[in-house]
Amino acid sequence: MPLDAAELGAQFIAQEVEIYGREAILELREGRAAAKPPIVASEASVPEAASLEEFHGKIKDCLNCALGYTRKQFVFGSGNPNATLMFIGEAPGQDEDEQGLPFVGAAGQLLTKIIGVAGFTRDEVYIANVLKCRPPNNRVPLPVEIESCRPYLVRQIDLIKPRYVFCLGRTAAQSLLGLNESLGNMRRKTCRLQQAQVFVTYHPSALLRNPSWRWDCYEDLKQFRAIYDSEVGDKPPMQELEKKTNLRI
Repeated sequence: MPLDAAELGAQFIAQEVEIYGREAILELREGRAAAKPPIVASEASVPEAASLEEFHGKIKDCLNCALGYTRKQFVFGSGNPNATLMFIGEAPGQDEDEQGLPFVGAAGQLLTKIIGVAGFTRDEVYIANVLKCRPPNNRVPLPVEIESCRPYLVRQIDLIKPRYVFCLGRTAAQSLLGLNESLGNMRRKTCRLQQAQVFVTYHPSALLRNPSWRWDCYEDLKQFRAIYDSEVGDKPPMQELEKKTNLRI
């Protein structure tokens, strides 16, 4: 649901307090600095581009919300610009903010294994996040931040035109699909977004914290592969992958 003006204003103030501290807000109220409200982009207002590279160049200096002032790197995404399969996470973490690339830390190493279990290489897929800038202390993105950044992700999907998309975690799935459901409910269904069929599974960070969920992730991959094999069918059977990995993702 779109946020109304009052909700946007309240979240913007909360974001400013979190990032800059209460003193900054007092200065704003006393007129010693000028407040700039967040810009919630619509898909129509996102710049046109003929390629991912061109689009990256047009949005890499984004300051639509306060996260743009605290980031080290704008984390656009990486991978095959013509990927059949796309993975979408929540937001950059510390390692991603340092390097400017998505999923390069411990969670990224596990994602690489997950991609391999699915029968793909990391070079074959495209990886991005809902947010392009790191939230402080890796906290969950605020709705105002998601609304500011989501149109960029939608345009990325439009440029890549993946046939299949995997949302990694509840925040990514809710943000992309506009659903207010539990991760368990979303994992049990497939949805469509533009031309893509969307699947949902756990975020690799959650699997690092709770290894017992890795079997559920594996079942999500099998659900995807059953559909992929019926429609495309150019990957080795999952049985072979089971034997190679011993389910250790």
